[in-house]
Amino acid sequence: MTLKEKASQLPDQPGVYIYKDAGGNVLYVGKAVSLRNRVRSYFTGAQDNKTQAMLAKAADIDFIVTGSEIEALILESNLIKEHRPRYNIVLKDDKHYPYIKITVDEEYPRVMKVRQQHKDGARYFGPYPAEGAVNDTLRLLKKLFPFRSCRQVKFRNKRPCLNFHIGRCLGPCTGRVDRETYSAMIREVCLFLDGRHDDLLRDLTRKMKEASRELNFERAAELRDQIQAIERVVAKQNMVSTRLEDQDVLALARTSNRSEVVLLPVRKGRLIGQEHFRLKGTAGKDDAEVLRAFIKQYYAEASYVPPEVLLSIPLGEEQKVIEEWLGGRRGSRVHLRVPQRGRKRELVEMACRNAAILQEQMALERDAGVALAELAGMLSLPELPARVEGYDISNIQGHQTVGSMVVFEEGRPAPSEYRRFKIRTVQGPDDYASMREMITRRFEKAKQEKQLVDSGQMSLRDAKFVRLPDLVLIDGGKGQLGAAFDVMHRLGYGDIPVFGLAKEEELLFQPGRTKPLVLPRDSQALYLLQQVRDEAHRFAVTYHRKERTKVGLRSLLEEIEGIGPARRRALLKHFPSLKDIEKAGIDDLAAVKGMNRKAAKAVYDFFHGEK
Repeated sequence: MTLKEKASQLPDQPGVYIYKDAGGNVLYVGKAVSLRNRVRSYFTGAQDNKTQAMLAKAADIDFIVTGSEIEALILESNLIKEHRPRYNIVLKDDKHYPYIKITVDEEYPRVMKVRQQHKDGARYFGPYPAEGAVNDTLRLLKKLFPFRSCRQVKFRNKRPCLNFHIGRCLGPCTGRVDRETYSAMIREVCLFLDGRHDDLLRDLTRKMKEASRELNFERAAELRDQIQAIERVVAKQNMVSTRLEDQDVLALARTSNRSEVVLLPVRKGRLIGQEHFRLKGTAGKDDAEVLRAFIKQYYAEASYVPPEVLLSIPLGEEQKVIEEWLGGRRGSRVHLRVPQRGRKRELVEMACRNAAILQEQMALERDAGVALAELAGMLSLPELPARVEGYDISNIQGHQTVGSMVVFEEGRPAPSEYRRFKIRTVQGPDDYASMREMITRRFEKAKQEKQLVDSGQMSLRDAKFVRLPDLVLIDGGKGQLGAAFDVMHRLGYGDIPVFGLAKEEELLFQPGRTKPLVLPRDSQALYLLQQVRDEAHRFAVTYHRKERTKVGLRSLLEEIEGIGPARRRALLKHFPSLKDIEKAGIDDLAAVKGMNRKAAKAVYDFFHGEK
């Protein structure tokens, strides 16, 4: 049965439809009021390039019937978050958007940075647009409120740490503060993070006056200083409404290959900051669709939904459904509005001005987008290669052979995605066999992790290899390329485009073609491929140098009497280089696990004795 035939047999009910490829990978998730009508529309009219590419890869359509359109919207959001399909608009790697968590299951709660929310009853604030924003907020909170930063669940000692002595902690570990007083301070932290600064200042002022009436002038002075510090923070925030409303203001910034949403949070009538979030997979989508995708994914995870969200553009026919869904998340009615006049329109215009500035900055980075577009055209790729992986091998006469995998996302390096491989099965200088081993391990791990993720035994966040490239670049000619392609084809990844870039002549080889491709020397596409190739080479050489240094250091340590294999491993693990061991004193060496003073003195004398 063809996909078109299957589409005509779908039920005329609300639900979610899921396109999958031949390997069962989720390509796209969508929701519909009528599954049959929506899915049939894919085969009746003209489609954009991205949709055509998705349909070309699709081998099956799954569907889930829901009771209402709102249930379909919630399920769609959950499935996109779980599978991160390559053809959906996706809020860029939400692992980059941390939260501030306040624990509730501890006698003296902690305030900490976390990467995801759990249903543990704790208070979560966020998500924040970047880790730096969380760190800055935590530093500010620590100056304003003396909560504990230690990780102890049960206090085992009565000696306070330095934070207590400098006034940055109330010292619950010493028993000098009761639980009620500490909890009251945590409530103040929550008020601050909620943006309810006026309520917080009123509460602190009341406490200061009570302390003064009780002649506790030291406590009153502490509260006065705290009030002044908070007032200085609040003074930097703009009062945009005298009605003390809570609102989020959203505007969209877009270039040809990139989309970001600017969010201005207004709390109690005061603008408390600006955040912007990047989305992937927006090429060919209209502004309303991009903004709808952001709202559904952001507010599905947001710790707070305000009663009003101001928009720069209307959301179209889904707006009422999204309003109803947001109301369910908040517990009371939520309005999505595109204001036309007055103060609310001024707020939206402020967000649009910020979006315009951001758009100018994005335009300055358009070279990466030009390179990707050129690359897709010159190599006849079905879509822009958002994720490019480069591979290289490094060794000296077959010794300490290592491999590198580097990743470029949206035309720019993504160092957190880099991986390195120590070649295990190849003896001697055989780059082809080494490349074959590395590519095998990379794509076998992808297959294994996908099975674990699908079965619920591993979270997508913990999977390091499950994300597949849109383009693979091998540093080398036909031999290395052939080794890589054979492995990918055997493991079921033969549909991923793979090329080899030879040095010096800069010839681009492709499986199945006898003549190499010659890209224009001045093209952005060639420059991007050279960047990927050179970065893979640099990363491989750096790792090889590190391994070679370790081997040399291990050989040197073998000359020291009393330093056997276990102690050599401990020293190599503890000290990153020969210089660090040479600089270390006897006490430092003796502190290494497995060492004693006699062994430490032997190492010290070896490096500091007669040469």
